Amino acid sequence: MIRHLLSAGDLDAATATLVLDTAQEMASLADREVKKLPTLRGRTVVNLFYEDSTRTRISFEAAAKRLSADVINFSAKGSSVSKGESLKDTALTLQAMGADAVVIRHSASGAPHRLANWIDGTVVNAGDGTHEHPTQALLDAYTMRSRLGRLSGLNVAIVGDVLHSRVARSNVLLLHTLGAKVTLVAPPTLLPVGVDAWPAETSYHLDSVLPDADVVMMLRVQRERMDQAYFPSAREYSRRYGLDGARMRRLPEHAIVMHPGPMNRGMEITPEVADSPRSTIVEQVANGVSVRMAVLYLLLGGKV
Repeated sequence: MIRHLLSAGDLDAATATLVLDTAQEMASLADREVKKLPTLRGRTVVNLFYEDSTRTRISFEAAAKRLSADVINFSAKGSSVSKGESLKDTALTLQAMGADAVVIRHSASGAPHRLANWIDGTVVNAGDGTHEHPTQALLDAYTMRSRLGRLSGLNVAIVGDVLHSRVARSNVLLLHTLGAKVTLVAPPTLLPVGVDAWPAETSYHLDSVLPDADVVMMLRVQRERMDQAYFPSAREYSRRYGLDGARMRRLPEHAIVMHPGPMNRGMEITPEVADSPRSTIVEQVANGVSVRMAVLYLLLGGKV
């Protein structure tokens, strides 16, 4: 039984599979005229976002509302945080208001873990610094299973800025737990120190990995870090690590292309690839609502 979802490493194979199976049931609600369940009626879910987000915040809000929870959206901008209020004091305020669950995105790695020590309710990590993003990993795994029918034995290539990517870290942990083989593909400067200890292989050559890949997950190139000499130029990066039509055709026929968004079209992925039938990018957004419904339902229902 887990109380919080702070890391993809919190999930064993049985619990992760339960979340994915529950998400599949939640997805069936999309076909109903009334898309709401009364499951969390009377519960309060707070979206505590210290960083800008579109997909994740709206996805959690939609998930909570479809479960009939009361939702409070808290943005650091325009709140007491902008006046210097600490995370702990904000947490104590939420505690006093009776929050049953707090979904937090924060620029500091480890912030959700601190928050979990300060409040009685459930804490869900919606992205902390360059650390983790466990619900993104769950929706990615759900998308892979929906498209390919399985997770165990899949070859998954995660390509790009692994160093700064919380998505990469959570995916490596979860996919390893569920039996997939992960290969991280990046320039040496964009692989973190200690990556050898991760349950994944590494490669500097995208072209050599593609023929055996069932899934290629492209990571966003963080343009704001381009001036930090992580790679020579945007053009050079795109030439060596970008996924274009020619590279896509080197993939096996069944292989799929993923991206957590937002995309830099023409940088890490070309429009031809992003808009192709192999792409699951739009599906990932839709699946995110179902997966986050499953997470909130199971955590607040006490069944994880």
